[in-house]
Amino acid sequence: MRFAFFIHSFVSDWNHGNAHFVRGLLDSLARGGHSVASWEPRGAWSLQNLLADHGIGPVVDAARAFPAVAVHSYDPASPDLAAVLDEAVAGADVVVVHEWTEPHVAAAVLAAARRAGAQALFHDTHHRPVSQPDAIAALNPAEFDGVLAFGRVLREVYVRRFGVRNAWTFHEAADHVRFRPLDRPVEQDVVWIGNWGDEERTAELRAFWLDAARAMPELRWVAHGVRYPAYALAELADAGVELCGWAPSLTVPEVFARSRATLHVPRRAYVDALAGIPTIRVFEALACGIPLVCAPWKDTEGLFRPGDYATARTPAEMRAQLRRLCAGDDARAEQAARGLETVLARHTCDHRAAELLAIVAELGRAGAVGSTRTVPEAACA
Repeated sequence: MRFAFFIHSFVSDWNHGNAHFVRGLLDSLARGGHSVASWEPRGAWSLQNLLADHGIGPVVDAARAFPAVAVHSYDPASPDLAAVLDEAVAGADVVVVHEWTEPHVAAAVLAAARRAGAQALFHDTHHRPVSQPDAIAALNPAEFDGVLAFGRVLREVYVRRFGVRNAWTFHEAADHVRFRPLDRPVEQDVVWIGNWGDEERTAELRAFWLDAARAMPELRWVAHGVRYPAYALAELADAGVELCGWAPSLTVPEVFARSRATLHVPRRAYVDALAGIPTIRVFEALACGIPLVCAPWKDTEGLFRPGDYATARTPAEMRAQLRRLCAGDDARAEQAARGLETVLARHTCDHRAAELLAIVAELGRAGAVGSTRTVPEAACA
């Protein structure tokens, strides 16, 4: 089959976690014998920041890591946009538009897909349907043949709030070809990879991460990320956390391999309104075989087994779990092996590629292009 994906950026993952999953998904489809093309707007925010901070090197690294994916760009302000998009989707069987696409581009891609006779899917990996519903409404998701939502609760939002008739739960997953255990000497105890969170988890980061670092100064605490405001940088320094800058996703397995443990502090949206969505870092950490401790988060969909990661309902429990894992080689090895086993059995990009192909087949069997049928609950799980 021929796939055309329209995303924010394939070549840059600077503060752009969705790129991790999309790269792995497209690569999996390509390894499965499908033709895959990625399209992104010129001047994408993530790419511009990457080039300003790190130059062209990480872009070259991404191209070398994913040679089977054809990457293209388009000018969203071009007067010839319709013609460009017609050429982009020519011959495609499936067109996928990510929710971080400008509304006029999404509409133009959908129209091009209709002219080409291709299935058109809308892909969401963010909390904007709850936090910014008007922005999502402007993208007209109900006009697409179906929506891929990265959590059951988000799928239900699309059905109930936006009138989407065909919707599937389509979780992110680990690119297990690249996110995998590596044998490296341990250089640090606890690593955090992520940004400050746009004030969406500030109190939680202080309570579950920085306070833990203050309480255990004997451990080496390291962080990788971008977009830390000045006050956050001061708080990290006060807590004894060493900020080492941005880590490209291709280097994250190396960072994890040199660390004893990592922690996950979800944004409030994924604790409250969108409970059950783990986000990409959980899948990636487990795929790399590093013990993970999660701040309060409910696995309402049963994605993981008890013991795949450690849980911390309170800051005191976070400190206790991290102390236990950093002190015990056997405890670390046992938890890491269990989490890795679950990811390899359920949550790789190969699994999601197979799920996407099943969705495409279901739409094809139903003649769903332009249809108004409602997918039964069982089919949307």
